[in-house]
Amino acid sequence: MANTIVSEQDIQKFRAETAGTAQKIHFNNAGSSLPPDVVVDTVINYLKEEAVSGGYETEFKYKDELENTYGLIARLINAKPNEIAIVENASTAWSSAFYAIDFKAGDEVITSEMEYVTNLIAFANAEKRSGISIKVIPNDPQGNFPLTDLEKAITPQTKLIAVTQIPSTAGGMIPIVEIGKIARKHNILYLVDACQSAGQLPLDVAEIGCDMLSVTGRKYLRAPRGTGFLYVRKEIQSQLRPIFMDGYTADLLNQHEFKIRDDARRFELYENNRALVLGLGKAVEYALNIGVDKIWERIQFLANLLRQQLKAIEGITIHDFGAEQCGIVTFSVNGVDSTLVKSKLAEKNINVSVGKTASTLIYMDKNHLSSIVRASVHYYNTEEEVWVLCRELGALVK
Repeated sequence: MANTIVSEQDIQKFRAETAGTAQKIHFNNAGSSLPPDVVVDTVINYLKEEAVSGGYETEFKYKDELENTYGLIARLINAKPNEIAIVENASTAWSSAFYAIDFKAGDEVITSEMEYVTNLIAFANAEKRSGISIKVIPNDPQGNFPLTDLEKAITPQTKLIAVTQIPSTAGGMIPIVEIGKIARKHNILYLVDACQSAGQLPLDVAEIGCDMLSVTGRKYLRAPRGTGFLYVRKEIQSQLRPIFMDGYTADLLNQHEFKIRDDARRFELYENNRALVLGLGKAVEYALNIGVDKIWERIQFLANLLRQQLKAIEGITIHDFGAEQCGIVTFSVNGVDSTLVKSKLAEKNINVSVGKTASTLIYMDKNHLSSIVRASVHYYNTEEEVWVLCRELGALVK
């Protein structure tokens, strides 16, 4: 059944506004999407103006547009502008939130098997430095996150629930709204890694009930690399202590005293790339103008089509589990190393990526996977591109 939410005319318009679609079949959107031309032009034009007018002078000229980026991000996730910090990437956003929590020896963090490598390293670090313990809630045999097991795992020592909604090397999803209800019920801090989610599906932090949410720009938001943001719920900002501070983060009252600012920008430092911030804002605006609900509908359609086509190819195994799945499709080609699959497809101008064990260690080890091929679709991809990918994969297994 053809997708009816985004028309064929819409798709051709999006592709005409994205120079890269004329060069490559790009199924590495979970790595870094092809940006719209308007995003590229925004960044380049700002840099050119900086070069002739001066960095501070150009920043002053565009201060309203830079400030508007916070409002656009707030609209994207149903937050307030003063709950948004703009940072370099999702790892910076997530780590800024996690390390700002005042952990004590004996505190517990509950997570899932789908956590990303950066987060797992932070957990291990906090175990060693602060004496906390980590509880992992495995998915059930069908690949679904068991909410009853989460509730049973909660104790008076549970300080934080931290989950990644969409993992790096799997097509399944974690039920972050339902987890949020449990976190609120028990008054536990709740941190969501939405690195692969933002720009792919609708996010509403009020509905999710999270205290903190981390995002990158380069993936489904189609923003430049080196962009991201952190949401911190206003009511809990004062509980968190930033690990890095400067004169933008805090006011120096005297030689020995300072006062941290009272909004989410306490997690920013003054110096950043203003051109990229404007590019991030333009990318968010582009997504909002389409409608993230429409984007999600289109991505689900293409991902389902790809999975159906792959299932029909003998010698290909799909590794996606769970009742709800996303635009990341993971698979392996029997007898062919994933890196070689990627290389062979690249020769045909098709971009995919390879997911390694370390990226999602607990999940990959549990399922005895050393590497997988990851094809991640976006709304600007076409049905024809899906068929071309499957045709080339079919040739690899013959």
